[in-house]
Amino acid sequence: MNAITWEQRERITALLADASADPEVRAVVITAVGRGFCAGADLRGAPGDAAGERAVGDVARLIRNGAQRFVAAVLDCEKPVIAAVNGPAAGLGAHLALACDLVLASADARFIEVFVRRGLVPDGGGAYLLPRLVGPQRAKELMFFGDALSAADAERIGLVNRVVPAEELTVVAREWAERLARGPTRAIALTKQLVNASLDSDRATAFAAEATAQELNMGTRDAQEGVASFVARRTPEYEGR
Repeated sequence: MNAITWEQRERITALLADASADPEVRAVVITAVGRGFCAGADLRGAPGDAAGERAVGDVARLIRNGAQRFVAAVLDCEKPVIAAVNGPAAGLGAHLALACDLVLASADARFIEVFVRRGLVPDGGGAYLLPRLVGPQRAKELMFFGDALSAADAERIGLVNRVVPAEELTVVAREWAERLARGPTRAIALTKQLVNASLDSDRATAFAAEATAQELNMGTRDAQEGVASFVARRTPEYEGR
């Protein structure tokens, strides 16, 4: 069910950083093979997991450097990130999907805030992400009870963008990624930053950030191409620069 190991998290975090830095990468898709998307964290072999008495601060450090850093890599990626959720997404696996910019779900997908079933507090930014997507009352319901949420119900309450038949998930994910890859990559990156930051900002801060983003974006080739193509009444050809 694709419980994610420490090594896999480090690898994905590095790939997302590489995607941000590589102008040839225009969009990212995170998906999985098998019956599940991600069953959560597999902490075996993680730093600090050796037998012995824990010191105060060890767990907090493990979470900061592990699950939180992993989810932050998705939120901070400068390219649009699509989650193609092919099956159950539980715990950290659910939060990985919810951190993505767009979420496609197979009809077989399930989203489970599994932590309460184990007597644990949500990690991987769940208590930050979930209320911003569905509101605090619905987030508490999901986190307090730990019930599995079907793909259809996840779409209904705004956790996912679209539910598709299982056999169409890969095709639709590729279509969305290719559409994003043809777009103005830097403008999308700046838009992502503005939207993510807006949920924690007052109006003055959000407006100032918007003005700065406009200033930065107007110097890009794609912005110049967008204006030129509009004037010439032709389809723009964006390069992602």
